[in-house]
Amino acid sequence: MNLFPDSTRLDASRSGVTRLLVAAIIAAAPVSSLSAQTDYYNTDAGRPVRIEDAYAIERRAVELQLAPFRLERARGGSYRWGIEPEFAVGLFPRTQVEIGFPIAHMEGVAGTRRTALGGIDASVLYNLNAETRLPALAIVADVLLPVGPMAPDKAYPSFKAIATKTLSWARFHVNGQMTIGDAPSVADAGNGTTASAELSRWLFGIAVDRTLPLRSLLLTAEIVTSQPLDATEPQAWDVAGGTRYQLSPRLAIDGGGGYRLSGADAGWFVTAGAAVSLGLPWSPRR
Repeated sequence: MNLFPDSTRLDASRSGVTRLLVAAIIAAAPVSSLSAQTDYYNTDAGRPVRIEDAYAIERRAVELQLAPFRLERARGGSYRWGIEPEFAVGLFPRTQVEIGFPIAHMEGVAGTRRTALGGIDASVLYNLNAETRLPALAIVADVLLPVGPMAPDKAYPSFKAIATKTLSWARFHVNGQMTIGDAPSVADAGNGTTASAELSRWLFGIAVDRTLPLRSLLLTAEIVTSQPLDATEPQAWDVAGGTRYQLSPRLAIDGGGGYRLSGADAGWFVTAGAAVSLGLPWSPRR
C-alpha cells in the first residue's frame, strides 16, 4: 500500500526530468566540436593532394594549417621543398577566406640554393550550392602577391571552378583553374629558382576519395594535368594519393605522395601537413 502517493509521483517526475536533462546534455556536448570532428572530410588543395572539394569551412570557424610540407625530386637529382602556413576563416555562410605564406627552397644552376618567402597567397572560396541530384559547385578567386625574395615580379590572379559529387561508396571532385599573366621575367626563372615555377597557365584534375567515418579517416587519389606559364615548357601529368586522419576533435593530420609522369620537373614528391580547427572569439549578433 502506498502511503505517500503524491511524494512518489513527485520523485518519479523529478527522476524523469533528471534523465531528460542528462540525455539533453549528452546530445548537446558534441555539437560545439562537430565541425572539428569532421574536418578530415573537408579537403583542401595540397592536403594531401592538389584537387579539393567544393565546400568551405563553417561560418565563424578558423583553421590554422600548420606548415603543409612538400618535397620534390626531379629526374636530374635536384631537390625542391616548400612549406606554406595558411590561415582560413569562415567569415560568411559558405564563404572561406584564406591567406598563405609559401616558403620555398630550390636548387639552381651550379649547385646554388635559395630558401625564402615566395609571395603571399590570398584566396576566397564561395560554395554555390549543397549537393542534391546535382553536384556541389564552388568558385575560387586567388592571387599570388609579389612579396618576398623568391616571389614573382608581379601579382598573378587565378580563377578556379570546383564540382563535388557524393555517391554511396565514394566522392568525386573535378577542379579546373586558369591563371592570368605572362611568364615571369625574373632572370633566373628558367632555372626554377623562383616560387613562380609552381604556377600553371591552366590546371585540370580529377580526384576520388572514400571516407571511413568510424575511423575518422579519408583515403584519396588524383590525376592532374597542367601547363606551365612558360609556353615552351611541356605539359605536366601528375598522379598522387594520400590519407587524412582526425587525430583529435581539433587536430587533423595528412600525408601523401605521387609522381610527375611528364614535364620539366618529372620525378617523385611527398606531402605532409596538419590543421587545427578553432572558432572566432566573438559571438554572432542576434
